[in-house]
Amino acid sequence: MKMKTLIVALLLSVGFSATSMAQVNEKCLSNSTISHEAVKANLFKDAYLPWQKVLKDCPTLRYYTYTDGMKILTSFLKTGKRGSVEYNAHFDEMMALYDQLMQYTPEFEKKLNCKSVNRVLGDKAVAYLTYSDSPDAVQAYTWLKTATDSEKDNAGAMTLFSFLQVSQMLVKANPDKYASQFFKDYQNSTKYCDDALAAATSPNIQKTYKTIKDNLIAIFINSGVADCESLQKIYGSKVEKNKGDIDYLRSVIDIMGMMKCKDSDAYMQASYYAYKLEPTAAAAKGCAYMYYKKKDYDNAIKFFDESVELESDPILKAESAYAVASVLSSIKKLSQAKKYCLEAIKYNNNYGVPYILLANLYATSPNWSDEPALNQCVYFVCVDKLRIAKSVDPSVADEAQKLINRYSAYFPKPDKLFFLGLKKGDPVKIGGWIGETTTIR
Repeated sequence: MKMKTLIVALLLSVGFSATSMAQVNEKCLSNSTISHEAVKANLFKDAYLPWQKVLKDCPTLRYYTYTDGMKILTSFLKTGKRGSVEYNAHFDEMMALYDQLMQYTPEFEKKLNCKSVNRVLGDKAVAYLTYSDSPDAVQAYTWLKTATDSEKDNAGAMTLFSFLQVSQMLVKANPDKYASQFFKDYQNSTKYCDDALAAATSPNIQKTYKTIKDNLIAIFINSGVADCESLQKIYGSKVEKNKGDIDYLRSVIDIMGMMKCKDSDAYMQASYYAYKLEPTAAAAKGCAYMYYKKKDYDNAIKFFDESVELESDPILKAESAYAVASVLSSIKKLSQAKKYCLEAIKYNNNYGVPYILLANLYATSPNWSDEPALNQCVYFVCVDKLRIAKSVDPSVADEAQKLINRYSAYFPKPDKLFFLGLKKGDPVKIGGWIGETTTIR
């Protein structure tokens, strides 16, 4: 009799429990619908209470419970008064919401293609920095570094931006402690941004990552540790200690090269040690600058030549070929300099500076004929090159125009050419090492 009574009690209990669960689920579904529709209509205050009930009673019912919650709380924080009791309560609520989402993310991942735990952690860090009255930079950095290191190009645009922004905050507060880490963070974040940009599937995503990349560069330049003097102080004593660490040396070469610090001892020393470990185009270029600074022009040319051979990027090949032309120009080997200018143009015909150097080379040696008026025709060729420079490379347009104005003043007078049987529009071949045909103006 007692056994029958127990069985009946158990059955009633199970039935009651199932009924309770069904009622809870029904309420959750109802509250979820109410809150979700209110969020879609931007009625965040109306959405708040039913959303809270869903989060408490059925935390894994819908993924949008969390995305809706972030919209609701963001609205409250944007319109709330910072520092108020209500503001701080909603801020704590938002941080707890991110923590709860990370707790349940593995369960959601089984059913949905949703953000990973570390991607959510990155979002939490961004929200923390945005809405905290006094964010702890070290704490934010720890979260963001975990997110970027694990997710890389999938970390999210704002996570990448915030990561470098916080790294900048740390390096400004303590350059000696955080400078090297800041440079690594810059290299990593820009690489992940480039990778995300390459994988972007829509124009809007591409635009977002292009903007973020520009902002990352701006953060780096404005960090206070990205000028040549600061970089030399940071790396000068460390290159020797790390002369066997190829990754470290490459980092120094990349950062200092990007900041145009190729005259710095740290850059040249890092290049020398890197070249000994593993000859690359970048290391060879650094060695070339080192020898040029020592006025060992033969070795400078040799290493610039090698950097051209080792380089696969035609734009960088052009830069190295132009560097050789500049060295040769400085030691008055004009015809050889011309050859390297043409080589640079071959690799990158939108590169303006080789055309400018060609114009200047020609202008330094205009005397190829016994006729003064024909010698002055060299300046027609100079202007030809400068006009091309302006048309292909806007970055040199101002410099090219100044030289056009200068060299135009040396054009031969029409009457002088008339006695030689030449007039406006006629072609004239410039002889000697210049060997170019131009048109009389």
